[in-house]
Amino acid sequence: MAVSNATAVFSNDIQTVWDVVTSLEQYAWRSDLSRIEVVNEHQFVEYTKEGYTTSFTTTAKEVCRRWEFDMENENLKGHWTGLFSNKDGQTVIDFTEDVTAKKLIMKPFVKGYLKKQQAQYVQDLMKVLKEKETTRGIW
Repeated sequence: MAVSNATAVFSNDIQTVWDVVTSLEQYAWRSDLSRIEVVNEHQFVEYTKEGYTTSFTTTAKEVCRRWEFDMENENLKGHWTGLFSNKDGQTVIDFTEDVTAKKLIMKPFVKGYLKKQQAQYVQDLMKVLKEKETTRGIW
């Protein structure tokens, strides 16, 4: 099992950050994805640009506070928790992934993989939120 955490602070309001992160239709800002397929109101599948698929099942969703889901692909399975809060007029995100490698050979690499994925996600999120800030929320 590997646990990885990423936090960041944005000057955007919490509703804007929530809307960007939780949208399954507006995902072009994600540099790692080619598409998202919505299965139903609780399940979706992400397709990476390299063709890998990961299935997600939402387990908790409190608007502008918390989004959680279980995830699984051919190499790993686990749980993701995203917490959203306000602090001094800014939005704070706190995202934690708790993942288990399915293949023994993958275990030593899981933590590094998670850190890399989370760093890219936060970088992409910063970019799109900065664009939204400069365009006054037009999306």
